[in-house]
Amino acid sequence: MPIYEYQCTNCGREFEVMQKITDEPLQECKYCSGKLQRLISLTNFQLKGSGWYATDYKDKKGKGEKTTKEEEKRDKKSEDKG
Repeated sequence: MPIYEYQCTNCGREFEVMQKITDEPLQECKYCSGKLQRLISLTNFQLKGSGWYATDYKDKKGKGEKTTKEEEKRDKKSEDKG
């Protein structure tokens, strides 16, 4: 279950609540009965292991070709100067 962060617009307290995605957002502060606002939080999501686009399916040839073309351009420039 996700953890949602709330902030009271009356007393300013912030707290976290574990809720189902299908649960309605809380409306009332448990400390002062003021109105709550759900906060947007950072996630802790990481792509680890194999099977992801970045690790297995991304075209790796494109990077190598660009590097060699850039190196060829540099070599030509250095020959022209010397």
